[in-house]
Amino acid sequence: MNTFIYGFSLGFSLILAIGAQNAFVLKQGLKGEHVFMVCLICALSDAILILIGVSGFHLLISNFPGLVTIARYGGVIFLLVYGFLSFRKAWQSGYALMPSEIASGSWVKAALTCLAFTWLNPHVYLDTVVLLGSVSSQFSDDIENFALGATSSSFVFFFSLGYGAGFLRPIFALARSWQVLEIIIGIIMWAIAAKLVFMP
Repeated sequence: MNTFIYGFSLGFSLILAIGAQNAFVLKQGLKGEHVFMVCLICALSDAILILIGVSGFHLLISNFPGLVTIARYGGVIFLLVYGFLSFRKAWQSGYALMPSEIASGSWVKAALTCLAFTWLNPHVYLDTVVLLGSVSSQFSDDIENFALGATSSSFVFFFSLGYGAGFLRPIFALARSWQVLEIIIGIIMWAIAAKLVFMP
């Protein structure tokens, strides 16, 4: 149980910070568009990467940093484009969330965007595969519970974020709230892109 709690706590702390992926999940939760699918993709992707890490593949990533570099610059391009689109929406949109509104966005587009936020983010590999994978070696006698704790934290976090966003919907009945959110998301995307470009 202690190993499970340690894995859960470490995994939760790594995904708690506001990032591109979390901002996208929050936005989908506010709009009520494909929330279950988006949360499931994020959580399952994290689980896959964590299992890869605890299986010893963190050593492969450490020895072949070129794999992370590819994801790094692919992520930069994606974040810059998505950030630009957020700023454009903030400038053009008069959108307000209506209580009776039915989700109309394409599930394919939402799924592909969610996958891009996850798999084109080098920090995901560093956090899940490298860091969690390396820490898991300390629990070689109980690695299953460590992995279960870490993967459980992803499911708890993403589903809480996606469905918890519904409590903020009254605020986003105002078009101005959406404009502010789009600006914040754009800033987050560009800030992360800059961090990726200039990180050692």
